Amino acid sequence: VQLQASGGGLVQTGGSLRLSCLASARTFSNYCMGWFRQAPGKELEFVATVNGNGDLTDYTDSVKGRFTVFRDNAKNTVYLQMNRMKLEDTAVYYCAADAGGWPRLRPSSYAYWGQGTLVTVSS
Repeated sequence: VQLQASGGGLVQTGGSLRLSCLASARTFSNYCMGWFRQAPGKELEFVATVNGNGDLTDYTDSVKGRFTVFRDNAKNTVYLQMNRMKLEDTAVYYCAADAGGWPRLRPSSYAYWGQGTLVTVSS
């Protein structure tokens, strides 16, 4: 499975950005998808996950109520809608996929990773 993340960029605090992750999987709905991020000098951090059907999601506490993860299985794409963004959201964001069950909150539980897309939030 190959993953291609896109949509990163520069946004001001309080603004919005939508990340996309296109997967090459033959049966995309078989895969649990996750979003992670890594800020400068920090460890990789779980952000959000969605199950194969798209009806179950989970988030890290710092983004609950601001970020939404959803997927379009017909387009083999998972999205991360980021609203009311904060300076601390600045990071390289990665999408990940795994054919195992949901939820999958740790980086080690994902077999496939995208290349990352940089999100910078400025004041």
